[in-house]
Amino acid sequence: MDFRLTDEQMQVEEMVRTLARKEFAPRAAQVDEESRYPAENHRRLAELGLLGMLYPTSFGGSEAGPVSYAIALREVARGCASTAVGMAVTNMTGEAIFRFGTDAQRSRFLPMLSGGKGAGAFALTEPGAGSDAGGLSTFAREDGDGYVLDGSKVFITNGANACVTIVMALTRKSPRKISAFLVEPGTPGFSVGKSEHKLGIKGSDTVSLAFEECRVPKSSMLGAPGEGLMIALSALDGGRVGIASQAIGIARSALSTATEYARDRRQFGQAIGEFQAIQWKLADAATELDAAQLLAYRAASLKEKGLRYTKEASMAKLFASEAGNRACHAALQVLGGYGYIRDYPMERHLRDIRVTTIYEGTSEIQRLVISRALCG
Repeated sequence: MDFRLTDEQMQVEEMVRTLARKEFAPRAAQVDEESRYPAENHRRLAELGLLGMLYPTSFGGSEAGPVSYAIALREVARGCASTAVGMAVTNMTGEAIFRFGTDAQRSRFLPMLSGGKGAGAFALTEPGAGSDAGGLSTFAREDGDGYVLDGSKVFITNGANACVTIVMALTRKSPRKISAFLVEPGTPGFSVGKSEHKLGIKGSDTVSLAFEECRVPKSSMLGAPGEGLMIALSALDGGRVGIASQAIGIARSALSTATEYARDRRQFGQAIGEFQAIQWKLADAATELDAAQLLAYRAASLKEKGLRYTKEASMAKLFASEAGNRACHAALQVLGGYGYIRDYPMERHLRDIRVTTIYEGTSEIQRLVISRALCG
């Protein structure tokens, strides 16, 4: 088994690592402090072909593939976690449109997404439907040559900056059928709520969406009627590999800071990195993050080969997010009081990584997915 990256993948890694270190990391603290959407970072991602990595050049993408995408997302997260979230959901939206959309939908929206004209958003979660993705109440009733949407969504990443939002809605109540719709900003009856004040990932806009007699044409349906839940679950599989990569990137940044600090900080006449208690924290974190990386690569590689990867995606997301949280906790402990103040990035890493065990399916949901695959 060959664990080496290809020349192309190594080039992606080096390019994005340099970008994140030189441009994203220096302003990450300010983005966090101001809870500001980093539009300048989004534009740079577009310039380098990092917003359309999962679809062909014929539609404006870079066709880099799932493994290169996982590498790029990890490196962006090392520099700025908020930027990585926006990048992830934009790529996920574009991939869903490419896989399930018509040529007209692809030609309209994919160049906009990859070109940075706006972000992509994925509107599934509702006040009463989180882990239960099938429990939606937003309804789309057929009316003449279109559909009229009524309902609301919550916790929607990129919702305030999206050029297109994939909206999941019921199109039949009995038996229940969920369909997907492409909704553009400015559509009458479609409104965006205020950004949520969050613990971490504060530069990523997270908003509620409202649909009040929101009319869209039938041509806005993504896929066939009733395929919405299948589209959503398929997108979530890929999204979970992305969350694993984000968690690894954030945690590696924290570990790097802790390792450097352990070399320089002296107590009792020696660097604290010479104490076994500190060495073991760093060793455990590094080992778990390498294991998480292999799980993420496995899932991305299966996806790249066109093979089923639902279980592997959940395993990668579960392990990477929880190992990443442990690594950030350990890294903050190494810094002690300095890790607790904002002069150092450590407290931000700890806040940013916490959500990786929650969005795109909680750790509890990942365990259900994995156990059902094992027992199915």
